[in-house]
Amino acid sequence: MATVEFTSQLHRYVDTPRLDCASATLGEALAVAFDSNPRLRGYILDDQGHLRTHVTVFIDGHKARDRERLSDPLTSASKVYVLQALSGG
Repeated sequence: MATVEFTSQLHRYVDTPRLDCASATLGEALAVAFDSNPRLRGYILDDQGHLRTHVTVFIDGHKARDRERLSDPLTSASKVYVLQALSGG
């Protein structure tokens, strides 16, 4: 099963447990995460369902390419890391 983990910065605002899922794409894996915690969706996706500008996703060490359709493929051994960029001066 693919593993999805979220950056610890997000955990300050919303519960972000590590999850294992049998998903074929990034979008399917995120949908599983949002099913278990609907509030998480607003931190990761914008109102059009695209990754927010300040969110980056890595799949097996490579940056996800499809920020709009979230169609990047996953394997049963994929490791997905969802990171929220930090800002400030």
